[in-house]
Amino acid sequence: MAAVILSFPTLHGLRVFTQKLLWTKREVRLISGGVRRIEKVLIANRGEIACRVMRTAKKMGVRSVAVYSDADRHSMHVAMADEAYHIGPPAPQQSYLNMGKVLEVAKKSGSHAVHPGYGFLSENTEFAEACKENGIIFIGPPSSAIRDMGIKSTSKHIMSAAGVPIIGGYHGDDQSDERLRAEAEKIGYPVMIKAVRGGGGKGMRIARSDSEFLEQLQSARREATKSFNDDVMLIEKFVEDPRHVEVQVFGDMHGNAVYLFERDCSVQRRHQKIIEEAPGPGIDAEVRRKLGEAAVRAAKAVNYVGAGTVEFIMDAQHNFFFMEMNTRLQVEHPVSEMITGTDLVEWQLRVAAGERLPLLQDDITLTGHSFEARIYAEDPNNDFLPGAGPLLHLSAPPSDQHTRIETGVRQGDEVSVHYDPMIAKLVVWGEDRCAALKKLRYCLRQYNIVGLSTNIDFLLSLSGHPQFEAGNVSTGFIPQHYADLFPTPEAPSGVAVCQAALGLLLHERKATEDFAGTSGDPFSPFGSSSGWRLNTHVSRSMTLELADKKVIVVVTYNKDGSYGMQLGEERFHVTGELETEDGASFLHCSVNGVKSRPKLVILDNSVHVFSTEGGVEMSVPVPKYLAAASGSATQGGAVAPMTGTIEKVMVKAGDRVNVGDPLMVMIAMKMEHVIRAPKSGVIRKVFFGEGSQANRHAPLVELEEEGGGDEEEAAQ
Repeated sequence: MAAVILSFPTLHGLRVFTQKLLWTKREVRLISGGVRRIEKVLIANRGEIACRVMRTAKKMGVRSVAVYSDADRHSMHVAMADEAYHIGPPAPQQSYLNMGKVLEVAKKSGSHAVHPGYGFLSENTEFAEACKENGIIFIGPPSSAIRDMGIKSTSKHIMSAAGVPIIGGYHGDDQSDERLRAEAEKIGYPVMIKAVRGGGGKGMRIARSDSEFLEQLQSARREATKSFNDDVMLIEKFVEDPRHVEVQVFGDMHGNAVYLFERDCSVQRRHQKIIEEAPGPGIDAEVRRKLGEAAVRAAKAVNYVGAGTVEFIMDAQHNFFFMEMNTRLQVEHPVSEMITGTDLVEWQLRVAAGERLPLLQDDITLTGHSFEARIYAEDPNNDFLPGAGPLLHLSAPPSDQHTRIETGVRQGDEVSVHYDPMIAKLVVWGEDRCAALKKLRYCLRQYNIVGLSTNIDFLLSLSGHPQFEAGNVSTGFIPQHYADLFPTPEAPSGVAVCQAALGLLLHERKATEDFAGTSGDPFSPFGSSSGWRLNTHVSRSMTLELADKKVIVVVTYNKDGSYGMQLGEERFHVTGELETEDGASFLHCSVNGVKSRPKLVILDNSVHVFSTEGGVEMSVPVPKYLAAASGSATQGGAVAPMTGTIEKVMVKAGDRVNVGDPLMVMIAMKMEHVIRAPKSGVIRKVFFGEGSQANRHAPLVELEEEGGGDEEEAAQ
C-alpha cells in the first residue's frame, strides 16, 4: 500500500485539518439520527457579517438567502447570496429590525434556518421565539438565555448564584431620576450608567460627578430607546483603568459547553472596540483557565446553546468580574478562530442542526496570536465622528492563510448614513504577539482608501505605540496616551512630495498625449508635455497643499525625460513612468537614485500617494474665484459634523446660550451626538426641526454674540 504524506507549513494548518477530520467522523456518526436539516439559511443582517456567514454556508453547500433595504439594493451581501429579497426602506426599524418582514421572507424562500449575525435581531427574544413558532431554526441560543442575559440586572443575579464574580451596583425597578441619582451617590463616583438591554456601547455613559449625572442619564436613556426600545438603566461602580477581557464560549443541545480562550478588547473609543487580540497579553495559564471555567459556568447556568461571549472587567492584579454576556456571535470572533483553527460559523450551523460540539475542552488548543483591527469611515482627529459617502478607491492587502479581510463593501460602494460605518475587519495571525503585530502593521499600510476619512493612520499610530507593543492595554489607553496617538502632523518628506509632483506631471503628460492623438495636428505645441506650452521651456513652479500648508515645487524638464525638482534648499533628480495594474496606477520612480513603486490615485484636484511608509494626500489649490463660486460663506454658529437625523432640538430663536451648552442631538451611524454651542450669544435662527435630516456641513443653528461680533468658526 502506498503511503500518503500530508505536508503542513505550520502547526496552525495541521490543526485546521484535524478539525475538519473530526467533523467528518462526526458526520458519519450522525447520519442516521437526531440531526435537523439545514439546506438553506436566511441571513437576517447586512454588510460584513452577512458576507461572512455566506462564505461558510457556501463552503458547507448550504444555500444562502439575503434580505436588503433600499440603501443596500446593490450591496456586496446581495450580490453574494443565492437569493435576495427586498424588505423595506433604509431605516432599520422599517427593514432589518422588522421581524414580520424577515419571517415572511424566511417562509417565502423556504429557508430552514435564520442566522441573525450580530446587532439588529440577534439578541431579540421575541424574534427567536417567533422563528421557533414558525418552524424555523434560529441559529442562536434559546430565547430564555437571550432574555436572562439581555437584562443586565437579571444576568448579574444568575451569575452570582453560579459562582461567577460580579461588580456590585443598582439593578432595581425604581427608575426615577431621584432614585438612580441617590444610588450613584451611594456607590460613589465615577459610576457607569448602562441600559439593561444595552450592547455595543449603546445606551452607556460615565458620570464622574453629581453635577453631570442627570445629563448623562438622559442621554443614555434616549440612545437606549432608539437602539433597544427600552430605557431601563442600571448603575454600577466604574472601575478606573480596567481591561476588557472576554471569553468565547460554545454550547450544544446535549449539555456540552467549552471555552475557546480569551480576547482582549480593552482599546476602545466611545465605549466601542477598535482593536482586539487573542489571547490576552500578559495573562498566564492559570488566570486563563479560571477565566474560561467561569465563562463556561455562566453558559451552563442558562443552558446556553451556540456561540456566546462572556465579558469581564479585569483589574491590574488580574482579578476579573462579570460584566455581561453577549448571546450571539461577536464582531471580533475571527481572532478566536485564528488561534484555535476553527470556523465558529460552521460550528453554529452544525450545533443548530442538533450535532454535538466537535471538540471537547481538552481537544481545543491555543496556537500563536491574532489581532483584529476594525477599519472605520470616521475622523479620529474630530472625536472619531463617523462619515458616510462613496468609497472612490479601495484596495486591501492580499488574503492568505494568516490574513483575513472581513468586509461587506467594494470600491465604488457607499458607506451609508443609516448603518454602522465599519468598512472592514483586518485579521492577522502570527506565531507570537510580536510577529502578529508586525504583520498587522504591514497589512495596515497596504490598506488604501480614498473618498472618506478613515482610522487607518490612527490604527498604525496605536499599534506602534511602545505601551501597546508591550501589551500594557486598558480601556483608558487612548485618553492616557492622547498626545502620542494624535501628534502634530508632520510635513511630508521631500521624497513623498516629489512622488506626488511626478504623478501629476505624468498624469498631465498622458492627457496632453491623448489630446495630440485626437487633435489631428501631431505637431501642435499644445500636445507637448516638454514644458513648451507653459512658456517656460526649462522650468515651472507647482503649488501643492497639505492641509492648510502650501509647498512650492520648482520643476525642471531635462532633455533625457527626467526632472529636476527643488523644494526650498533641497534638490532632487526624479525619473519615472506610470503603470496600470488591476485598475490602479503605480509610479515606477526613482528619487535621487532610490527606486520605489508607490500607488497613485488622482481624483479631482487631489493626489494620493500610498507607499510602505504610509499615505500622503496633497491637493492642487483651487483659485479663489472658483472656490467662491462653488460654495457660500458659513454662518456663525453650529454646523452638522456628519449626515444624520435631528433627534432633539433644545433651543429656539432668541435663546441665550453659553459656550458648551447643548443645542441639538443628532443620530448618525446608530450613535447619538450632542451638538454644543461654539460660543456664547443669542440664537438667531434654527435651521432644522426634530425628525429632519441634515447633510454634513449644513448650518444647524445661527448664533450671534450679544452686542454683535465677528462670526466664529462652526462647531463640530
